[in-house]
Amino acid sequence: MDFNELVKLNKQNVKSIIRLITKQENEDLEQEVYLKVWKNQGKYEEKGSFKSWVNTIAKNIAKDYLRSAWFKNSQNSENDEYTLDSIKDKKTSPEDNILYIERQQHIISAIEELKPKLKETIMLCEIQGFTYEEASAKLGCPIGTIKSRIFNAKKELAEKLSDLL
Repeated sequence: MDFNELVKLNKQNVKSIIRLITKQENEDLEQEVYLKVWKNQGKYEEKGSFKSWVNTIAKNIAKDYLRSAWFKNSQNSENDEYTLDSIKDKKTSPEDNILYIERQQHIISAIEELKPKLKETIMLCEIQGFTYEEASAKLGCPIGTIKSRIFNAKKELAEKLSDLL
């Protein structure tokens, strides 16, 4: 069989098999398939079709490629590059720290300016993490009162902190 005819008859199948297994176009693997078929055509036994034999060689070469150290290393390096690109710099600048501290002080001042009952309720539920039921038991008032105080406290804080929103 002529080499050009071999390529022409099997090109689409070989290309599809390699793409299916490796998830990429790879002309080097295609060439490897044709070279292997050409070198080993004397070993071909007519137990099945010649096309099936070529397809089997293509499958094996694609699978060997995936198992190869080169492929694994290239995948790891791509993953490493992606990881490095996706990591944000966790360090904050001194300016960011100052802005954060000023913001926190502004919020604390706004809470301090609330009426005592609103301040007490917002501190319990929003800062200390009490549930409405726990705050109700601790302050000795109904849950509805707790909800009302939280609503009013948040409303006042939203007005006082509107410059931060």
